[in-house]
Amino acid sequence: MVASKDPAVIMAEWARLTGRPELPPLWSFGYQQSHRTLAGREAILQEAKTFREKKLPCDAMIYLGTGFCPAGWNTNNGEFTFNPKVMPDPKAMFDQLHQDHFKVVLHVAYPTGIRQFKGTVRDSCDSGKRAELQPSCYWDMHRPVLSTGVDGWWPDEGDALDLPSRLVRNRMYWDAYQLDRPNERPYALHRNGAAGMARYASFLWTGDVSSLWATLKNQVPIGINSGLSGIPYWGTDVGGFVPTAEFTGELYVRWFQFGAFCPLFRSHGRVWTLRLPWGWNQGAPTGDVANETRFTIPEAEYHNPAVEPICKKYLELRYRMMPYLYSAVRECTQSGLPVMRSLWLHYPDDPAAVARGDQYLWGRDMLVAPVLEKGAAERRLYLPHGAWYDFWTNEKHDGGREVTRKVDLETIPLYVRAGAILPMGPLRQYTAEKVDGPLDISVYPGANGSFLLYEDDGSSFDYRKGEWMGIQMAWNDARKALTLRLAAGSKMLPPAKRDIRVKMGDASKSAVFDGHNLEVRF
Repeated sequence: MVASKDPAVIMAEWARLTGRPELPPLWSFGYQQSHRTLAGREAILQEAKTFREKKLPCDAMIYLGTGFCPAGWNTNNGEFTFNPKVMPDPKAMFDQLHQDHFKVVLHVAYPTGIRQFKGTVRDSCDSGKRAELQPSCYWDMHRPVLSTGVDGWWPDEGDALDLPSRLVRNRMYWDAYQLDRPNERPYALHRNGAAGMARYASFLWTGDVSSLWATLKNQVPIGINSGLSGIPYWGTDVGGFVPTAEFTGELYVRWFQFGAFCPLFRSHGRVWTLRLPWGWNQGAPTGDVANETRFTIPEAEYHNPAVEPICKKYLELRYRMMPYLYSAVRECTQSGLPVMRSLWLHYPDDPAAVARGDQYLWGRDMLVAPVLEKGAAERRLYLPHGAWYDFWTNEKHDGGREVTRKVDLETIPLYVRAGAILPMGPLRQYTAEKVDGPLDISVYPGANGSFLLYEDDGSSFDYRKGEWMGIQMAWNDARKALTLRLAAGSKMLPPAKRDIRVKMGDASKSAVFDGHNLEVRF
């Protein structure tokens, strides 16, 4: 039992007991596009090319296994041989995807009905006998596939596993991966787990939920409570997995906007072409894809030009906000505080804030209120005590009260608290892209504030050896001064001189940070 009046102490102690979250690779916080039935090599590569041609930021391509769809990456459910009709030369295909700066993630599932984690039904190390709790044997089956250039795994199923076995499975995809790639952070998206899975940097998603407005509404408190339970790396199938009569471009857009403010940002589901940002303006799907729904989607929905530009807007916002997001992820590994936070964590003495389960904090300084009603023209939400700024208009609001925010289809309410320091980078098409341009640092006056900007190489464990950069920022509201200094224990990473642009309202000032203390005044 952990008892404290301070929620931050409770989260820190819970993380200490269950294991502090490990740091996943940076790319795992970019957008991930999932697939079902695959048409073949050319179609797969053309789709990736379309992301780049349309300048829709994306980091990973995820491919489902056969058995869960008519034609997936492998020959059958649970098997580790490539489907020759879809991927006749997987290494060459993955090399091309890597050249286009996409990571490759494969869906894996083992035969069901196993109540303890086994290599397979029969032990892969010794085909003559069954194996009890031998993930090292099961990992051997992954190795030939991994050698083709796979970057991550999507372990499905596992509902029959007992709790210890679930955690063993979580651990296998963290520890065993490092046997083959010792200085590369693993990525695995799991169907199940428990408190403790974060110490293996395991992601969790809510499974095969239905495409319903009520389901979208339920995902918000589920995400909040996952974070409170010590599972910070959480997400949902954007759009819902099982299509229903309610599945429209509007529902997809609202789910996509919510997904942009979830730790895992991934679109997946049946009628999978409608999970592409441009999929709602391509006409009705055909063949196996069309057969994945029992409901008739109105013809007009297949010619909806509004969806793609809205998706692009939120993809770009997600990638520009990556410095803020990745810094919050680093904080999570140190404090146990999730990125997606209940208002209770920072406003425990505010009963109205504690009662809200339909909105949340994104890191310490942003408030997100997803639009969860069909045809909504406004969103009622609560602003905790203190002053808040509308992220879109910069209009200032007093907190401690409910407000009504008018919304159109492309807008969800976002607010930033007074005293916040919000860093945003230049737009990138993938998280590792080298882009010229200043780091924008927006200051929201009305209170003192601080922020630790964290950066590392995004992929290795070298940060454990001191290869990381922290810029400690502090805002003095009375002096209207922002100070920047190199955080203790960190070092400047290339480039040695960083162009920054500090903004406060309509005013902005440019400066260069080179590791020495810097002050910018308004």
